[in-house]
Amino acid sequence: MLLTRTALSSLRPSLVAAARRPRRPLPHRTFVSSTIHGLSEGFLDLAIALPWPPEWPPYSCTIILVTVVTRLAFTVPFSVWAKNRQWRAENVVIPQLKQEIPAIHKHVQQEMKKDGFRGDKEAVIAEINKRTRVVAAKRRTELLRENRCSPMLTIAMPIVTQLPLFVGTSMVMSEAARAPTVLDSEAFFTLTSLSHADSTLTLPIMLGIITLANVESSKWFVSAEVLQREQQVSKWTAERRARGEQVLEPRKIYQTALRILSVGRILIAAMVPGTVQLYWVTSATFGLLQSWALDYWDMRRRQRHAISGKQNDSA
Repeated sequence: MLLTRTALSSLRPSLVAAARRPRRPLPHRTFVSSTIHGLSEGFLDLAIALPWPPEWPPYSCTIILVTVVTRLAFTVPFSVWAKNRQWRAENVVIPQLKQEIPAIHKHVQQEMKKDGFRGDKEAVIAEINKRTRVVAAKRRTELLRENRCSPMLTIAMPIVTQLPLFVGTSMVMSEAARAPTVLDSEAFFTLTSLSHADSTLTLPIMLGIITLANVESSKWFVSAEVLQREQQVSKWTAERRARGEQVLEPRKIYQTALRILSVGRILIAAMVPGTVQLYWVTSATFGLLQSWALDYWDMRRRQRHAISGKQNDSA
């Protein structure tokens, strides 16, 4: 149940008086500070202008609304774009590369004969595999470029587009909570005041759990082909380590870093105002639901693609 302990939420006419509140002074007139200050004032005015029911806390509801709208407008399109590129990499590039591997293998053997390579059976096999990996990696890069699904851009674009929005909105919410502010008198959930941090640490802990859930639930919708490929990679990694080689696993390093970030976000969130905490929890919740929706959509698309492929083979 939404809760507010202010006359602002219990007496609707007082919103009119709040609308005439004096503007807070701006300490340093720089372009960035002026912009952040102006946006924070605009946010406070928007919360008063929106027709929220009298029993709803207007500023808290506006934080949630602004978060959802900005995520829908600025992050979802790029996330869908990245998911389409990832789908092409997994369902177009990789199958085509698998079809070309026998030809690459044969070509490597022919090149080795021309080079006059000599050695025992194990040495020949090792050299064939080594050269095949080099040629296959080069061909994979070509296919990714041809199908416009380079992994670096796929990973970087959502981060580049989301980070400025996240940082900018956090700064606006923090500025809105700077004293003197009307947010002192509004409470929400476990927040006794939107201008102060959650003394119970409920929201920071929720943020950490939601962030961790986003990391761990990424395995729920993984296809059987991807799982098989990951198992094969793990087997190759174990074999190389058994031979004394040092092998880096970027995927595991990335997941470990995200798990550590989940704990780090709790510590950081405990020190920011309630407006920022509420924004972060809302944004993380939206991101989790978005990931589930896109992963489910991707899984259904793979299933339809597999059924279509079987029908074409039978025809």
